[in-house]
Amino acid sequence: MTLFIQAALVVAGLSVAGFCHLLARRLRKLNDLETGLGGAIAVMAAEISRLETALAAAQAGATHASDGLAREIEKAKSERAYWALQQQFMPPAVQSRRLRRRRATEVADA
Repeated sequence: MTLFIQAALVVAGLSVAGFCHLLARRLRKLNDLETGLGGAIAVMAAEISRLETALAAAQAGATHASDGLAREIEKAKSERAYWALQQQFMPPAVQSRRLRRRRATEVADA
C-alpha cells in the first residue's frame, strides 16, 4: 500500500512538473516583445502617445476656432447695434426708399 501511495505521488509530481513546464513555455511566448503580449503593449503605448499628440492638436484647433467664432459674434453684435442705431436716427423718407429698393431687389431675384 505504501509503495502504491509513493508511486501515485511520483506520478502526480511528474504531471505537475510537466504542467509547470508547459505554463512556463506559454508565459515566455506571451511575454515575447516581438510577437506576444509585450509587443502588443509596446504598439499600444506608441499609439496612445500618437493619439495624445493628435488630441492636443485637435483641442488647440478647437480653442482657436472657438476664439475666432466669439470674435465674429461680437463683431456681428456691434454691427447689428450700429445698424439699429442708424435706423433709429434715419429720417422716415430714407427708410421707405431703402425698403422699396430691397423689395424690388427681392422680386427681381425671385
